[in-house]
Amino acid sequence: MRTLVIDTATRACSVALFDGDRLVSAQHEIIGRGHAERLLPFIAGLPDKGKADQIMVNVGPGSFTGIRVGVAAAKALGLAWHINVHGYGCLALVAATAQSDMVQRQAVDVIMTGGHGEYFFEAFDRDGQSIAPVRSVLPDSLSTTAHADVVAGDIDPQRSDRIWKELLPSARDWPQLPEQDFMPPVPVYGRAPDAKPAATR
Repeated sequence: MRTLVIDTATRACSVALFDGDRLVSAQHEIIGRGHAERLLPFIAGLPDKGKADQIMVNVGPGSFTGIRVGVAAAKALGLAWHINVHGYGCLALVAATAQSDMVQRQAVDVIMTGGHGEYFFEAFDRDGQSIAPVRSVLPDSLSTTAHADVVAGDIDPQRSDRIWKELLPSARDWPQLPEQDFMPPVPVYGRAPDAKPAATR
């Protein structure tokens, strides 16, 4: 089965095409912004223009705009190709990637840039399973929130007693996720949106 993986939830933009667990082709670039302009050309540059039997997409949490771009593209392609679309968690992929090169798997805390000075935090056990739902925390809370000896993500915890792995999610690492981690292709923002609905009279 061929799988197209789309990841636009952070400042990185990446796509990958798999045949089973074998990587066929991938593109990854740290772009900051502009996912909407880069994503479709990335997909078109894959063999057979990314045509697959299923689509996996990073549903967040992460960049509000990036998540929406990725999920919308995945759903549109799924509809056009008549295939299933599934989601996966941003922090879960970072945790799985961090654990993949461990000689002996350990629990890992994932800390990723959130917004307005806050960070997304989620703790994972040695099997890559989430210990508690992702939450948005303030910088001052990290020292009392994160307990694992290994921390992964894009925020350095500045703790000499912990191992820090600097990681952003990449579509090519998707096979590292536990199979049961499939999620609905619905954005997971991790915090309330900044925009407020207009008041009605």
